[in-house]
Amino acid sequence: MDWDKLKTFHAAAETGSLTAAAEKVGLSQSAVSRQIAALEDDLGVPLFHRHARGLILTGPGKVLQSSTGQMATIAAVAESNLKDARDRPQGELVVTAPVGFGATWLAPRLGGFMDAYPDVTLRLLLDDRELDLTTLEAECAIRLWEATHADLVQRKLLSVTTALYASPDYIAREGLPRVPEDLDRHRIISYGARAGDPMKVLDFPLTLGREDLKPRAAHLAINNISAVVKAVGAGIGIGGLPDYLARREPSLQRVLPDHPGPNLDVFFIYPSDLRRSKRIAAFRQYLLDQAGEPV
Repeated sequence: MDWDKLKTFHAAAETGSLTAAAEKVGLSQSAVSRQIAALEDDLGVPLFHRHARGLILTGPGKVLQSSTGQMATIAAVAESNLKDARDRPQGELVVTAPVGFGATWLAPRLGGFMDAYPDVTLRLLLDDRELDLTTLEAECAIRLWEATHADLVQRKLLSVTTALYASPDYIAREGLPRVPEDLDRHRIISYGARAGDPMKVLDFPLTLGREDLKPRAAHLAINNISAVVKAVGAGIGIGGLPDYLARREPSLQRVLPDHPGPNLDVFFIYPSDLRRSKRIAAFRQYLLDQAGEPV
């Protein structure tokens, strides 16, 4: 089978859209449609149901997608390894990190790496979702939680402390809680994590002082930690924040300082297939050196 057609099919299967697939593979929408139709003719089976809302895989399409997914991963790993074939690190390195940590801690530190390795270009994907490293959605990740997949290698970079914070306006209006139980009478802003989300630890204000009771309800839940910081700074309520983010809002005041939140360990994670990558090794060591600075 023609690899170009398979690659186009895989892009369409992943995106569920001819337009999005065309953007992904760098072809026109009509060319994508023709390649998929030709592949269906070659195989003698329909691969998609065409609907107004997009492309839906048929049974044979799902079978083929499983194979093309493996092929795409192998091709991506081969392409990544080719970037490391020369003596010095070179080529693009795709890095993912959570939005808050990536924007405030990671991004400002990248200039030194770029100076030291001018032949490496960085593409930073800030996303609170966990991009799939095993299929090389990104080649490495900085995460505030441990990897659980057996095919991933990880190295701890640093630990991040957390605490409760409120704005002076909120404190002047509502007063300071003196003990954790007082939080029952205050407006709580939570991270809004779903069950199983590793960042759910940031919802500690909902359980502090209520360890044996039902968690208190959040008055406002936001699934982006940078937005939680802004909401706390605007005087909406009390929130649990990483200290490195709260320090960027110098007016914020710690609440219940004798009851800090949990520590978050930050890890550098990459696929075992890229264990010998010169780009990843150089970036990992650079981040370890940067991690020695105060957060």
